[in-house]
Amino acid sequence: MNKVFPSATAALEGLPFNGMTVMFGGFGLCGIPENFSIALRNSGVSGLTVISNNCGVDDLGPEIMLLTRQIKKMIASYVGENKTFAKQYLGGELELEFSPQGTFSESIRAGGAGIPGFYTKTGVGTVIAEGKEHKDFNGETYILETGLTADLSFIKAWKGDHEGNLVYRKTARNFNPMMATAGKVTLVEVEELVETGEVDPDQIHTPGIFVDRICQGTFEKRIEHRTLRKG
Repeated sequence: MNKVFPSATAALEGLPFNGMTVMFGGFGLCGIPENFSIALRNSGVSGLTVISNNCGVDDLGPEIMLLTRQIKKMIASYVGENKTFAKQYLGGELELEFSPQGTFSESIRAGGAGIPGFYTKTGVGTVIAEGKEHKDFNGETYILETGLTADLSFIKAWKGDHEGNLVYRKTARNFNPMMATAGKVTLVEVEELVETGEVDPDQIHTPGIFVDRICQGTFEKRIEHRTLRKG
């Protein structure tokens, strides 16, 4: 089966539908699938539930679909400095399910591993625990969290081969590996697309068995915070 597509738009063809749940890898500007963000926005799909740590940043990444009001709900751990995200949430325009970052990561890992739920102490005694099952283990109280899966997972990697074997670079290896396992269909954009066999097997972070479609993208090398010394 040929997994390679000429563009993110081509790779996305036939997959989007209204009301679907999607995952976007990345944190801030590190490892965000920006080409698929544009392709999904241009598809015109609406009513999306987006699982993303912080929905990218202003004008880049999945945040661009907030601007077009295509996102109905966010499952995230960090609003951060995304002004559109914060404004829509505080204005009651966007449903938001907050998840502590460790719980968020484990929920995705669990979903990808076929684990429907797990117990954690994180959030006990806070609003995070409201409405969730509580259980005691060895005298400590834990709450039940559920695994997360998605109809589509959008992944950014540094290098990939034609079979979808992936290597991430440094901080971009954040939520991408877990999300690649948790989507019914996993779509990947890479900086470098190489022939099968050119990636050292010992360096593969995500095996190609988890990848359905892959393309080579073009990327904007922006700096999230530019700090300059005075004088």
